[in-house]
Amino acid sequence: MADERASSWVVDVSLQMIGAGLPRTGTSSLREALRHLLNAPIYHMSEAFTHPEHVPTWVAAIEGDPPEWGSFLAGYAAGVDAPFSTCWRDLAGAFPDAPVLLSHRGDPEIWYRSMEATVLPRTREMRAKGTEDPLVPLFGVIFEGVFNDVDDRAQVIAGYERWLSEVRRHIEPDRLVEWMPGDGWEPLCSALGLPVPNRPFPHENSTASYVARKDERSRKDEVRVASLPASVNKSHG
Repeated sequence: MADERASSWVVDVSLQMIGAGLPRTGTSSLREALRHLLNAPIYHMSEAFTHPEHVPTWVAAIEGDPPEWGSFLAGYAAGVDAPFSTCWRDLAGAFPDAPVLLSHRGDPEIWYRSMEATVLPRTREMRAKGTEDPLVPLFGVIFEGVFNDVDDRAQVIAGYERWLSEVRRHIEPDRLVEWMPGDGWEPLCSALGLPVPNRPFPHENSTASYVARKDERSRKDEVRVASLPASVNKSHG
């Protein structure tokens, strides 16, 4: 398992793949697959929850003030999912040799149904919270450039389709790696010049499992806020 090999991870790495896919396009499975292939940490939304101190940097980057990416993402070999993918254009410029991975669903309606059962309710929940949770500002901007109204189905779907078009238009065809759930290892391995592993492709974070973890997420939210230093809580209050 990738986590069992964490002690052997090489931390002095540069980004080897840039995920430009929106949430609910198999990004958790891709995170695990890339962990195995690259033997290094992969940035994913779960990292922002683990490292709330990263949030101001992501918010600033999304709003047009990116960090020195090589320093901020030192030790990560790739990234998938928001907020990483929200910054795909800037990251693609900062790491010009890294292939850009566009994960997506074949049918926008399938993607929307998954979003409406998972990420959109979570976004509404986080945006309704008080400012004591340091993740709240990130959820305020995380879909910048995709859609503004999480309750407008037509706008959300149109934003998804526009997002795909923009990535395809901006990234050269020989650099772009398109991937859909079910495509497995081959597109990733081909782009990275690696052999296909003799193991099943990961299948992580299904809609059903995400919904089932609602209480667990609430407990983690409470623990995260309670564990913040008093000065941080005060600064967010």
